[in-house]
Amino acid sequence: MKPEKVFLQISNQRAMTMLLMVWLQTGALLLPGVGLAHASDTAEDNCAEASQVTRIAPGVFVRHGTIALPSPANGGAIANIGFIIGDQSVAVIDTGGSLCDGLALRRAIRQQTDLPVKYVVNTHVHPDHVFGNAAFAEDGAIFIGHSNLPRALAERGSYYLESYIRQVGAAKMEGTRIISPDKRVQDRLLIDLGGRELEVRAYPSAHTDNDLTVFDKKSGILWTGDLVFLNHIPVLDGRLTGWLAVTSELMKHEARRIVPGHGPIVAPWPEAGKNQHRYLARLAKDLRKAIAAGTGIRQTADNAVESEKGKWRLFDSYNRRNATTAYAELEWE
Repeated sequence: MKPEKVFLQISNQRAMTMLLMVWLQTGALLLPGVGLAHASDTAEDNCAEASQVTRIAPGVFVRHGTIALPSPANGGAIANIGFIIGDQSVAVIDTGGSLCDGLALRRAIRQQTDLPVKYVVNTHVHPDHVFGNAAFAEDGAIFIGHSNLPRALAERGSYYLESYIRQVGAAKMEGTRIISPDKRVQDRLLIDLGGRELEVRAYPSAHTDNDLTVFDKKSGILWTGDLVFLNHIPVLDGRLTGWLAVTSELMKHEARRIVPGHGPIVAPWPEAGKNQHRYLARLAKDLRKAIAAGTGIRQTADNAVESEKGKWRLFDSYNRRNATTAYAELEWE
């Protein structure tokens, strides 16, 4: 058996064990399609009120994610998520870190409009962006993701669920389940909300290998997902060289404002991309220099881009991991 299959099998077994423990504690099994109605009803009762959203343009609303690691205090609500309202329907851009987070966003939508949620766009695989999906499943929404997203969810979903239960707590993750996209994007997809057209675009491996952006032509706002980080240190889970190239490409986009995956809810563009580009470029430069000098991966990761340390929040949580991931990529250039 291949190592990755063994890892997936072990992860699935651990996730099943954790889910069974949650079921024994709460009476709500978190598996797809099993005990779902009860789990959803219980989560609906226990969830906080509607998300606090900010209107950044007519029909465009964002829920600000806190810049922090997932914890019981924040319930995994650490990503910027939101929605766009057209004349006939609504599109949700990412759904948050749990069923509860997604339900809170759904309530915020209902405070703004009675129009149906027709589309849910997942910008990439990470749990703080996709674990609220089940809140919109009964709306009959079409779930949209990168063509690589189903594979990424199959490989990592159980592990992510186990990890979030551990970090956030079983009670806050109650009813959360993994939902794969109905429609997959390989290049570009146009969706119409009625008088409002959104362009969904897929990218090669960068932050992850399954990143999407959403461009609202009416407001001129680009939702970047985690292809852009502001204030929060960029987190590499794909290819450093690819992310540098995509960042440069995005900085030529016609949008003049963006909603980043983490950081302020809206920022001027392309100015806001300069800090991320600098960090990624310096990381690449430091790693190439260390590799050329024969410096090992551990020492390199400990010392990489120290000049950036005071410029990013959560630097100590992610910089070493970024360096380790990128070292493995660059040593084979």
